Amino acid sequence: MGGGGPRRDRAQTSRRKIHHLAFFDPLTELPNRLLLIERLEAALAESERTGQSGALMFIDLDNFKVLNDTMGHSRGDLLLQRVAERLQRSVRKADTVARIGGDEFVVMLQGLGTDPHSAALKTKTVATKVLARMSEPFDLGDYQHYSTVSIGVTGFGAQPTGVSELLKQADLAMYQAKSAGRDTIAFFDPAMQAAVSASAALGADVRAALQAGDQFSVHYQPLFNQQRCVTGVEALLRWRHPARGAVSPAEFIPIAEDTGLILPLGHWVLEQACAQLAAWAERPETAQLSIAVNVSVRQFRHPEFVDQVIAAIRRHRVAPRLLKLELTESLLADRMEITLEKMDTLKQLGVTLSLDDFGTGYSSLAYLKRLPLDQLKIDKGFVADVLTDPSDAAIARAIIELAHSQGLSVIAEGVATEEQHRFLVDHGCDLFQGFLLAKPMSIGALEEFMDQHRDTATAPLHE
Repeated sequence: MGGGGPRRDRAQTSRRKIHHLAFFDPLTELPNRLLLIERLEAALAESERTGQSGALMFIDLDNFKVLNDTMGHSRGDLLLQRVAERLQRSVRKADTVARIGGDEFVVMLQGLGTDPHSAALKTKTVATKVLARMSEPFDLGDYQHYSTVSIGVTGFGAQPTGVSELLKQADLAMYQAKSAGRDTIAFFDPAMQAAVSASAALGADVRAALQAGDQFSVHYQPLFNQQRCVTGVEALLRWRHPARGAVSPAEFIPIAEDTGLILPLGHWVLEQACAQLAAWAERPETAQLSIAVNVSVRQFRHPEFVDQVIAAIRRHRVAPRLLKLELTESLLADRMEITLEKMDTLKQLGVTLSLDDFGTGYSSLAYLKRLPLDQLKIDKGFVADVLTDPSDAAIARAIIELAHSQGLSVIAEGVATEEQHRFLVDHGCDLFQGFLLAKPMSIGALEEFMDQHRDTATAPLHE
């Protein structure tokens, strides 16, 4: 019985540490984006209930990258810490100062009164004070650094406003301040609303399309081995808007990410892929084809993601190895242990794991050794200039060698010319994807394509 107290104390200490790691920026000790959003949601609910006004200030350091590049990251980190301290001294204890990434800080002011005009004046006073304090020199040990900031401001009050929209408004205002010459303040106004409104309208259309059930479809882009035989496909989401026609994924996927609609969209694509694998399993000529599904960071980090994958595999009775999940390098930016745990679970299930756009993000050799991967995918940006840019050629060769040394296969995406294909084959790349070989196509077109080329797999395959 005597050991219960110390154990409880250790457990409480562990919980506090976990909470701190989850909600606070380790460099500045400020609340991070997660905690800011949590507090902002509470503040918005309070404002709706009481009519009290508040404000959000988006603060970005001007020319921070120049300091980082010329003076080194240690000085850059020290400046960020000094900025955090100065911001905290510029506002009340009841206000929130958060670091949401890089050189971006957000200040949330609450309890500014029920008169919007008076609240706006108070906000302007605080923003002006912050601007002045940030222009004073920063002591970075043996170096005095002069810096300025651009500040974007938006207010909130009794009228319902979403967290995402409010952050966008402050962000838009901040960019307005930068375009006005930096070292200045810009307040969000309806003239900036067009971009936010268009984004919100498209988000509403995505939601409506999900409910309609007939606007989204999955197209498939084949993957080829060195002999130009199709070994599998990548599932790609497509949207045909009833009024606008085809909408580029580059336009609607970021909005789906921002609104959380990527979760039902991603789940739908996963189900479609597993259903297609089940259909292909009935035919000997397609029974061994794999399907790759792109997984967003938000989708992967959802608590139910692994369970959804397991359920889809069991529901459709497909071989797990034929389902390939393409993960993005940005998953490796933080929460590494949670990421590894989920990847290990999926790997033990038998699912194939691929790291997409390798070489563009956060991967390091140390991480790569720890990740239970099967495959690396060379980003199309490296493939495009592999014949004209010696550094891109060297990167492509290094990725192939590195992957093979770790027992991983390599896919090159964006292969557009015979010369690119030959270079990659000569250097040992295993699989290929790109318009030279085949474009994304509907399931009907894909099956017709495979039927036509089944007996001529070594000939050049153009759609």
